Order: sequence, then structure tokens, then C-alpha cells
Amino acid sequence: MEIRAFFALALPDAVARWLADHADNLCQYDKHVEVNWVDSESYHLTLCFLGDVSLGQIDRLEAIARAKLADVNSFQVHVNTADYYPISKQLAVVAALSPQDEALSRLNRLMMEIALEAGIEFEEEHFKPHITLGRLPAKNRFIPPQDWPELDLFSLADSVILFQSKPGERGSIYTPLFEISLQDMA
Repeated sequence: MEIRAFFALALPDAVARWLADHADNLCQYDKHVEVNWVDSESYHLTLCFLGDVSLGQIDRLEAIARAKLADVNSFQVHVNTADYYPISKQLAVVAALSPQDEALSRLNRLMMEIALEAGIEFEEEHFKPHITLGRLPAKNRFIPPQDWPELDLFSLADSVILFQSKPGERGSIYTPLFEISLQDMA
């Protein structure tokens, strides 16, 4: 049996509420009502999308991740931009990003290394760690704004979660499979 899975950071409720307000402001750019806006309860910062993995690979992922994340310190992620970009040939997203955050980039690379070591092959050519605010087909008429509304918030990256993703009536349903705490910043 295989399941769709991804590594992510959880977001505090206050950050999710702020992002939901930001997404409401972005709705004005969805002139053709093509964007499927994500419920704020489902917000998370995706570090690495794995695709379909076997149950055996999940155990291996957890063992490798626990070993490799044992000495990684928690850190603040500065989410400071929104963007539109195609994820695959079928899917595009409107997302909140932290493009200049070196600690987040290092954690993203580490999660990809963990996945590869667990025997999971995936395409990460254009992937950026992001918070999905809305999804739409890759072929669409969405016109991104020249200047996105300002975004400036911080969220603590204090644990990494492997989520299962199942399609649901109102979007994907995310179930945590395991969580690994990062070392306290103090």
C-alpha cells in the first residue's frame, strides 16, 4: 500500500489567521474564480513533497529523519512574499514564501537528502518551500499582480512533521504520521 506524503512545518494559529486575511486580499486577483483557496486550518509550510511512499518507507524515513534532525536547532522563518508558480504540469499554487531564508533552505535540502536516503525518488526541480494559500490548474487564466500585497510575518520552525495527504471533498485532508522536534533555540 502506498500513500501520498510530504514533510512540513506546522504553523501557529495566529500565523494561520494572519495568512487567511492575506489570502482574502489576494482573492481580488482571481478574476476567473479558478483558485481553490485553502482553508486556514490546513495551512502548513511544505518542506519537501515526496509523492507516493510505501508503509515500509515511512518507517525508514522516520528512523533516518530522527538521526539527521537530532542536532538541528529550531529557528524563526520569515515569510515575506507571496507568489504564483506552477508546481507540476497539472498544478499551480498561490503561496506564501520565504525565499531568502538560509535556515529554511538548509532544512529543505536536509529533508530531500533524508528522502533520497530512504529510497524515495521525486522531482524537486522547481520546488520552493511554501505555504499553499490556493491551488489551481497549471493551465489557467490567473494573472498574478505586478506588486503583491505586503507580507511580513515570522513563524517558529520547532518540529518537522511527515503528513499523509488524502484528497477530500473540500481539499486535501492531512494526517500527521510522525513528528520530530528540533532542538530548542535557547
